[in-house]
Amino acid sequence: MKRREAVAFYTCISPWIVGFIVFSAGPILASLILSFAEYSITSPPVFAGLANYRLMFAGDPLFWHSLKVTMIYTFGAVPLGLVLSLTVAVMLNQKLPGLSLWRVMYYLPNVVSGVAVALLWTIIFNKQFGLLNWLLYKALHITGPGWISSKQWVLPSFVVMSLGGGGGPMVLYLAALQGVPTDLYEAGQIDGAGSWRRFASITLPMISPTVLFNVVTAVIATFQTFTSAYVMTNGGPQNASLFYGLYLYRNAFRYFKMGYAAAMAWVLFTLILIVTFVLLRSSSFWVYYETGGKGM
Repeated sequence: MKRREAVAFYTCISPWIVGFIVFSAGPILASLILSFAEYSITSPPVFAGLANYRLMFAGDPLFWHSLKVTMIYTFGAVPLGLVLSLTVAVMLNQKLPGLSLWRVMYYLPNVVSGVAVALLWTIIFNKQFGLLNWLLYKALHITGPGWISSKQWVLPSFVVMSLGGGGGPMVLYLAALQGVPTDLYEAGQIDGAGSWRRFASITLPMISPTVLFNVVTAVIATFQTFTSAYVMTNGGPQNASLFYGLYLYRNAFRYFKMGYAAAMAWVLFTLILIVTFVLLRSSSFWVYYETGGKGM
């Protein structure tokens, strides 16, 4: 019986296994091999040892610049986005008129194509006829900056844009908030705890696993930023928005340095792996579960 169940199980998942080996595991292994070669697509790959990695760390200033741009964006977008998503989730967890409509409106940008969203924000950030500068002038009589056409404002513009895509984390926070036992709030209220005290001592600890998940996924997403930068600025002005993913794309499909691009991809994978590991290890200090255990 166990053997028949095992055969039936692996037979049912065999399409996924074959698909993973052919379309995922194969390219992953190939990219690892190509990261140690010089490969320009038009000619066969030539083994180059660690030349790509040496060039990356010692001879390519744009590599460090793109990594710096990505890190600055991550440190700006992730905390603000998570705080805003949690704030909206707390508000939408109250008894408000038209609650379902507000939830749909905040989540709607997440189901729209990334290219469409980027084009919309390009119009909003336009210096001459953009909606944002028009509102600033009409409401406060302030002449707005160049936003994505300004070297100083382009990264803050991307951070502001990222705040509009917090519908996914908001839904997870909302589900976590609705899973907090009401008797804990009642006990806190009986003990004289105010609203802020109940939020800090009951709500945050109870939803901390969801906070951890949202932090990890947000960091991974920001490290892989590509679509918005490619559509809106293409790395400009003066490489001020040259994100790591965009520079990797340029090396692969503009300069045809496939080996170098593969090496960049593996460095990015390693960085994401390290950051994720650190976040999971730190969870033992601030993530709490209903069973009484702590994080990793």
